[in-house]
Amino acid sequence: MSKGYGVSEIYIPEGSHFVGVSIADTELSEQDINVLTLYRGGKIIPNPKKERVLEADDKLLCYGKLESMRSMVPVKTRRRRRPEVLDLVTEVPHSDNPSA
Repeated sequence: MSKGYGVSEIYIPEGSHFVGVSIADTELSEQDINVLTLYRGGKIIPNPKKERVLEADDKLLCYGKLESMRSMVPVKTRRRRRPEVLDLVTEVPHSDNPSA
């Protein structure tokens, strides 16, 4: 796999500018993003046709430039998804009972 490329899921929420737009008209391919699978309700549509029109709550499994896909996530959502970083515990508690 090329550096900077990977697989990611893109969610199309209600009110997104992608709702009612065909996959071709989203211009994802111009951003080096290829749609591999469309998840719609309980349906899985592998290799969806470029003419397929997107609906609210669709999920797209995509392969492409990770930075391009990251830029599609709203900033406040990106912040919310950041994991909490905890310090690594370096000391192992010792037991007085060796069979424990």
